[in-house]
Parts: sequence; structure tokens; C-alpha cells
Amino acid sequence: MHNNLIILAGGASSRMKKPATSKTINSDETAQANNRSKSLISLDNTGRPVLDYLLYNAKKAGYKNIYIVINEKGGLFKEFYGSKDKNNDFNGLNISFPIQYIPKDRVKPFGTADALLQAVEQFPELNNQFYTVCNSDNLYSTEALSLLRKTEHKNAFISYNRDTLEFPLERISKFALTKLNAENNLINILEKPSEKEVPNFYDRDGKLRVSMNIFKFDGKEFYPFLKNCPVHPIRNEKEMQTSLLNYITETTNKVVGIPLSEHVPDLSSKDDIVTVKAYLKKHYALLDWNFIYKN
Repeated sequence: MHNNLIILAGGASSRMKKPATSKTINSDETAQANNRSKSLISLDNTGRPVLDYLLYNAKKAGYKNIYIVINEKGGLFKEFYGSKDKNNDFNGLNISFPIQYIPKDRVKPFGTADALLQAVEQFPELNNQFYTVCNSDNLYSTEALSLLRKTEHKNAFISYNRDTLEFPLERISKFALTKLNAENNLINILEKPSEKEVPNFYDRDGKLRVSMNIFKFDGKEFYPFLKNCPVHPIRNEKEMQTSLLNYITETTNKVVGIPLSEHVPDLSSKDDIVTVKAYLKKHYALLDWNFIYKN
């Protein structure tokens, strides 16, 4: 088991800046969506964001050390979770803030592999430990977080049953499909698969499995592949999935897909605000941070 969770929150949130199609988004939510990191948009009656709920689930899963990767303009995160660069106490969690700096020749951040690389270089102790890494705008469950924290596999990810994700088919069809062998070891990840490619990705149980970008890594083994991650020729970013595929093809190390069937709330666009708010209201009556974690 390990106690480290790295949350990637330094992205540009480009999709969130686009106009909503729903008429139920109020002016305050629109303003926040246009000016805040999407994981800090107020979504409950107390004005707290979805990131609170992710942190709450992480604490329930037993994580202690949280590294929230922010960008150079991410000061609002410190207003929510602690003013210091590291070792802030937030409801019993130890919060630190790696910064994803943008190269001088770029306008936008350089991708998820770059974000993770900058985090582990600013907090090098992570390169001698295991850690879980995930997005800031997905509300991963306590079970998903716990499975990665407790697994004995050195490298793993949650392999979600695509049929249990409560999104429109048009949206789900663009999610990254994962191909696993008979032992659930990762063979391939394919972003935005075409209809012709989909039949090649059914697993041994006849299910399509997708990645929602939540992984566990052996920090020491994975670091060189973050450091040497090539730039994607089309998206012009250093993507964690590229590092991951290079890792499994260039070494004998394995990355195990842990199957899980459940929904993962996702806050990518303004229209998601309504659905995520409803999900929180239905499933989280109150965040009681005073519970005692029992292994």
C-alpha cells in the first residue's frame, strides 16, 4: 500500500470555456467556468467545488499525502486548500502544490506527462515510492482509489466497463479504449477509436474497457519514461498515455487493468455542471471529514 495521490489540475480547461447548450447554467456558474479551474467551480450549497469530493473519497480510501499539480496562475487552489507550497493540513490530508510551468515558446501547458514529470521532479521523494495519479475534474469513487492504493501490482489502472458509464453514446465513443490480455495486462490504449477499431478491444468477458486516467505507478521505474516522453505529433503535447505505452513496450514490466463497473462523474464542459451538481446532491448529503479511516 502507499499513501500518495497526485491530482492533475494545471490544464487550460479549454472545453469548459466554450458556451453551454443548457439554459439551466446560471450567470455565476458561467463566470466561474470561464475564469476558474474547472475542479474549483462551486457545485454545492456551501460553495465548495468537486475537488472537495475527490479529496474526501481519497481520505476515505486511506491516502494521506496529496499533491495537487497547479499552473502558475493557480493561486485560488491555495485559497481553498492551504497557503503554503507544501504540507498544508486540510481535514487531515497533507496537501502540497507542484507547479506545471509552461515553456516560454508555448501558450498552453505541455500535457499530462509533462505535468506529472514536473510534480515528481519538484517532489523527488515520489521517485522512490509508489503513487496514484488522476485527473482533478473526475470524481473517482472511494472504491476505485482504494483498489489502486491497496493493489500488490507495482503498476495498475482502473479499467472501467464502458457500459456502466452514464454518458451519451456519442461522448462515450470518444473515450480511450484499453486492450488487455488474458491476465488483464495492458497491451494498448487507443484514443478516440473509430467504429472499425472497436471490435478489436472486447475483453475476455465481452466487455469494452476504457481508461478514465487513474493509474498507480512505481515512481522509480516510471520516471525515465516521463523524462523521455516524446511530443505527440498531432496534439503537440507530452501525454501520459504515450509514456505508459513506451513503458510496457520497452520493458518487461506490466501494467494491470483492474476491472470496475461504475459511473465516473466528469466535469469537462459547462453542460456537465448541472449533471455533476445533481450527482453530488443525490450521493453526498454531507461531507463528514471527522471519520477515522480503518484499513
